[in-house]
Amino acid sequence: MPYVTVKMLEGRTDEQKKALVEKVTAAVSETTGASKEKVTIFIEEMSKKNYAVAGVRESDK
Repeated sequence: MPYVTVKMLEGRTDEQKKALVEKVTAAVSETTGASKEKVTIFIEEMSKKNYAVAGVRESDK
């Protein structure tokens, strides 16, 4: 029973998230042999205030 966590910055539309989970589910099912019904996807959205690269928060760019 594969579990996949996708961490990304907030701001994607519901349509984008729907497409993401459909494609990730298909890829995991294809590569692991698990049925699509057994693949679980978690989307964790992060605020740009809580994400930084090279010492600079995304919200400060």
